[in-house]
Amino acid sequence: MISKTSFLLNHFLLLLAASTLHHHPVAAVDQVVNAQLVEATAQAPTRLERLKLYPADNDTVFDFYAQPGYGWAPGSVVNANTATFPYATGNGITLALLSLGPCSMLPPHYHPRAANFVVAVNGTTDTYMIEENGARTVKVTLDAGKATIFPAASIHLMENRGCENTQLVSALNSEDTGTLNIANVLFQLLPHDIVMPAVGYGPADLNGTAGRVPPVGFGSIYGRRECLDRCRKAGYKV
Repeated sequence: MISKTSFLLNHFLLLLAASTLHHHPVAAVDQVVNAQLVEATAQAPTRLERLKLYPADNDTVFDFYAQPGYGWAPGSVVNANTATFPYATGNGITLALLSLGPCSMLPPHYHPRAANFVVAVNGTTDTYMIEENGARTVKVTLDAGKATIFPAASIHLMENRGCENTQLVSALNSEDTGTLNIANVLFQLLPHDIVMPAVGYGPADLNGTAGRVPPVGFGSIYGRRECLDRCRKAGYKV
C-alpha cells in the first residue's frame, strides 16, 4: 500500500514532468568565492581582528542583484552565506532572495541542516510543506508581507501561479543549509530497480520521467502547463 507521503510525492513529481524544458545552465551548489577569507574569518581570535579582514565598508555588503545566478526566466535562488559572502561566516544564518517569474516554481526540496522562514515581498506565491510520514500537507498562500516557516528537513515547494513576477526573502538558521531536490534524487540518482517498487512505475515510465526532470540549475523551473498557456494567451512572454 502506497503511503500518503508517497502519493503526495508522486503528485509533486507530476508537476515537474509537466514543466517545460527551458532551463538555466546547471549550477547545482553555491560556489565558494574566497575559501581563504572564509577560513581567516572563522579563525579570527576576536571580532576586532575579524573586522580588519574587511577594510572597506562595502566589503560588508552583499548585492543580490549582482550575482551571476540572479534572473527571472524562469527565476532564481540567490544565497548570501559563507560560500558566497565570507563576511557572513560565524553568524549562523543564510539569507536568500527567491525570484519566481511567471508560472515558475521551486520544485519539491528540503534543507537538511536548516529551518526556513520565508516572507513574500510582492505577488502571490502558493507553498506546500510536508514535515514527515503521517503529517498533513500544509498549503498556504503568501501575499506581500505574509510569512511562513518550513521546519528543518521538511519537504516544501513554492509556486507562482500568476503571470507577473513574484519575490520572497528566506532566512535560514545555518550558514551551510544544504538543498536536496526530491525528483532529481528519486529519478536520476538512485538505482531505478529500487525506485520502481516505491512509486509503482515500470521501467519505461521511470526512464521517461527521469529524462524530463529539470536539472537543479539556479533553483527555479517553469511550472504547470496550464499556467504557461494561460499567460501566453494573455500576451505575456513566458
